[in-house]
Amino acid sequence: MIGARQGWVEAKYIFTPSQPPANQNLVKAPTTDGRIEVFIVPGMAQKTPADVMRGEETQMAGFLDNMPHFDGVICLPGTHSKWARVENGIVQNFVTFMTGELFGLLSKQSVLRHSVESDEWDTQSFLSGVKVAMQSPETVSQELFAIRPQSLLHAVPASVSKARLSGLLIGAELRATKELWTNNHLSLIGDTKLCDHYNIALEHFGCHATIAEGDMMTLAGLHAVASQVMEQAS
Repeated sequence: MIGARQGWVEAKYIFTPSQPPANQNLVKAPTTDGRIEVFIVPGMAQKTPADVMRGEETQMAGFLDNMPHFDGVICLPGTHSKWARVENGIVQNFVTFMTGELFGLLSKQSVLRHSVESDEWDTQSFLSGVKVAMQSPETVSQELFAIRPQSLLHAVPASVSKARLSGLLIGAELRATKELWTNNHLSLIGDTKLCDHYNIALEHFGCHATIAEGDMMTLAGLHAVASQVMEQAS
């Protein structure tokens, strides 16, 4: 976020449709040592519907550096999950879901926190939550609260409750993006464990995605942009 308005120096957004940022889009940051040059990669944005990203565009740049003509959809699960439609390496548009942030708030700051404190995971409960949200998204708020009385009255283990909470939220996201992941090439970029959860849910509905590790794609994206800078300087 050093390129945000509140960061080191603002790197203004690149608007879609566009390729992920390249060397010509970088913003040079002020430094006190003349031997060092620092460049900031800008985020991406779209005007209608209004949406923004910072960081995910670098991961997509790393992914597309190896697959420059990719046609399909890239999903970047995380605090604010991004779904980007890409045509021949060009990001056409994207949409954001607050799934990860909602999970964090509900599991740590809501009444549900007393029922989901666990390091364990129950895959079947996760899939059950996904299916409920996919089939009846209008009931998700009700189903979320039901996690609490289920644990109180029926001693449902925290591992089961935690997985169901995640399943309901991810299921609602998948229901909203069904048009994107149905009959399209789909790639997941992000934390491997989180991508695995998404992949398990997607495979249940017949969608087979590829997975790329998020940190590696970030490094690959930065390396690709830095290589262009070095080539121009030489």
